[in-house]
Amino acid sequence: MAIGTDRYASRADTLLFIACVGLSIAALSLPPQWRDPLAQGLRQSVLAPFLFLQRQTELLAAARYRYDAVVAQRDSVALAATFLPELRSENARLRGLLGLSARLGGGYVSAEILHQPEPTNPLSFVVSAGRREGVRPLSAVVSPEGLVGLVANVDEHTSVVLSWAHPEFRASAIATDGSVVGIAAPHGADGPSVWLLELQGVLYRQQVPAGTVIVTSGLGGVFPRGIPIGAVIGPAGEAKGWGRTYLVRPAVHPAALSHVMILTAPRSTGTDLRNAFTAGQDTASRSEAPPQ
Repeated sequence: MAIGTDRYASRADTLLFIACVGLSIAALSLPPQWRDPLAQGLRQSVLAPFLFLQRQTELLAAARYRYDAVVAQRDSVALAATFLPELRSENARLRGLLGLSARLGGGYVSAEILHQPEPTNPLSFVVSAGRREGVRPLSAVVSPEGLVGLVANVDEHTSVVLSWAHPEFRASAIATDGSVVGIAAPHGADGPSVWLLELQGVLYRQQVPAGTVIVTSGLGGVFPRGIPIGAVIGPAGEAKGWGRTYLVRPAVHPAALSHVMILTAPRSTGTDLRNAFTAGQDTASRSEAPPQ
């Protein structure tokens, strides 16, 4: 019984297929004035549900495509909004570097900060400029805001830079008005105090007001005169001996930098770079000021 039923169904399907082929050939052979009305009648009657389903499927596919496009656009906008402050900050720093390079005129190399030489040493970093680019040990490293550090080791195309927070960093410093001289050194070797500087060796009888801007003095031949170091916060405890020590808020935070400039050409003793950095700081303050 099962075999006979299968054979009957198979024969019925074959006969139906042959009939459909025959009707198709007959419809194609009809003249256009008969074929077109017949096709229209079939579309409006027998084939109407299938055509309706086809249209709904196409509309659903188009809606899904538009939905995917809207979701992708929304995700792109959200991603751009997330990185917008960082991109603005990066553009501002790059514009500052371009402005500083124009004011310096020459004797420098631009470099990108690559990474820390040691995972446990956040106080120094590697830059993408070395001996081939004219970098030498003890070259000053600066940014548009001021002093970053100095070059410790030089390879062919990379260099290791000690930031001002490194325990071995020292710089001869002076107030912008020349009233105070001393030695700028890191305030601590670990903890939050590592990101502050000290102005050491200030004469006991001298009082340094808070906010006094400290720059390099040019003594020692390592740093040219006039590179901003930071601004005085206040005394670092009670005075000891014949000198006072003052805390200094640095002009530059190394962790916020992506590019630096390395001063390569030796400069004369009387060279003063204060105007180059002061112009950059004035421009930055004007660009960050809110509109009136």
